[in-house]
Amino acid sequence: MQDNITKILKAIADPTRREIFHALVIASSALSITQICGQFSMSRQGVTKHIKTLEEAGLVDITTKGRERFCLADVQPLKQVSEWMKFYEKFWDGALGNLGTYLDEN
Repeated sequence: MQDNITKILKAIADPTRREIFHALVIASSALSITQICGQFSMSRQGVTKHIKTLEEAGLVDITTKGRERFCLADVQPLKQVSEWMKFYEKFWDGALGNLGTYLDEN
């Protein structure tokens, strides 16, 4: 699980990859790589490299129809990150609550 989380965090660490992923989520359907490239001022090769990283993290599924490749967002892997972060959320909630209590007492 930790290795998957590392791949996911690496994928979403880059702002361009987050924008690509966001565009795919908002589209709610598969977009061709050509359509995705039209939304960014970079080469097709650059966009494809970002999409490959998203695919390796499991955030994008790629299918081929004829000569065109289509990308579809998969938000399920983000649940792994959410579960991982819940542990730390509990920690910080407790730590901040204890700090608040301490400050109220002093």
